[in-house]
Amino acid sequence: MFEQVFKNIDDALRKEDGCSTELDYIEQTSWVLFLKYLDDLEKEREGMAALEGRAYAPIIDAAHRWGVWAAPKKADETLDHTRTRTGPDLIDYVNEKLFPYLKAFKERATGSDTIEYKIGEIFGELRNRFQSGYNLRDVVQEIDELRFGSQAEKHELSDLYESRIKRMGNAGRNGGEYYTPRPLIRAMIHVVDPKIGERIYDGAVGSAGFLCEAFAHLRPKARTTADIETLQTRTLYGKEKKPLAYVIAIMNMILHGIDAPNIIHSNTLAENISDIQAKDQFDIILANPPFGGSERPEVQQNFDIRTGETAFLFLQHFMRMLKPGGRAAIVIKNTFLSNSDNASVALRRELLANFNLFAVLDMPGGTFQGAGVKTVVLFFEKGAPTRSIWFYKLDPGRNMGKTNPLNDEDLAEFVRLQPARGNSDNSWSIDAGTIDKTSYDLSVKNPNKGEEAAIRTPQEIMDEIVALDAESADILASIRGLV
Repeated sequence: MFEQVFKNIDDALRKEDGCSTELDYIEQTSWVLFLKYLDDLEKEREGMAALEGRAYAPIIDAAHRWGVWAAPKKADETLDHTRTRTGPDLIDYVNEKLFPYLKAFKERATGSDTIEYKIGEIFGELRNRFQSGYNLRDVVQEIDELRFGSQAEKHELSDLYESRIKRMGNAGRNGGEYYTPRPLIRAMIHVVDPKIGERIYDGAVGSAGFLCEAFAHLRPKARTTADIETLQTRTLYGKEKKPLAYVIAIMNMILHGIDAPNIIHSNTLAENISDIQAKDQFDIILANPPFGGSERPEVQQNFDIRTGETAFLFLQHFMRMLKPGGRAAIVIKNTFLSNSDNASVALRRELLANFNLFAVLDMPGGTFQGAGVKTVVLFFEKGAPTRSIWFYKLDPGRNMGKTNPLNDEDLAEFVRLQPARGNSDNSWSIDAGTIDKTSYDLSVKNPNKGEEAAIRTPQEIMDEIVALDAESADILASIRGLV
């Protein structure tokens, strides 16, 4: 029903000089879409208040409501062109009045968990990239056709929005940071098996794919009003550093039916892990933290095991944020299993000593579009040392890529075998007691398919060289700082 609307929006964005990438497209669609959602939400709340005979105080004041600046209507619900801003007038209003008004919500909000705070956060971080008021008018008119009233409408909109996020990820550059293939996410959730009442966390939330899929997994299990309220307000939590990803995450969760997302806009790695208390911890952690980044020495100071590798810092954060008895599924570069640098070895030692690393899923190359590195998923529980590790090496029997993406059927055998940790041509178990206590090497070597699985690719070797170079640079920088 709404697919043509999104195609028309794309056509308008292609004409816009201020928008040149898929990231720009989704950013600009998101802020307009968010304001239309807010207007529909206001109308719904006003209607409920009227039925109950009580007053309603709107979130957005009369001067800045959607029906005033975006789509003023006549009595017959057609657009009132005499009151409609367009061209330069529309751009001036959005830049000089609308955005400053919305940005100020952050200062007036009663708390960071309110929709008012999120309005201020969103519009304090992004900017209007439209330079042509005529193009913006076209986009606004298309979005005015969308409705958020029924679950069916929200479901269709969420599917369309997800397709845009996927397209952004496939476009490469930074877009790939925000998109984890949904079949992989669903398999990870199936393994950790969250329950109503358990709190779920992603500290590198990206487009909120893990939280949206966790919500979809739990929603059929919420059978009472109390269950639904728990799922809506006290179950899904996340943090995101980048402004665009934060906006996308909020909008994606709203479209999936989560009314007031508990997403905080902050730099997770800026928090000292020694400050994390029991009340801050979570039952379930699901994440695909960014890898390949290089963090500054002042960020590394927040961690027990210091390294410039972003993903390794995130892994330490997640290990500390997990409750005793909690379960985690974390995507990480497969070189983590065998790198010989000090940080990798120390992290593996910590993981095996204080967590039950019960499964490792080895993903094929090409799983992540725009990212050349291979990955694994670590599944672990907190509170007991590792006794045995079950490995599964995913082999879909084809080259992965944009035209052959990962699907649910590819992971069906993994999901079926995992509970009993059964052996197959693609799976096997090792006794933790046999792991070398010097290197703690956990390389994925499939004993069922000979030694060829142990051969490292040139990319894997290059990744380790980069990691070792980064560690050497960190050590030299520390030495200079002491001199």
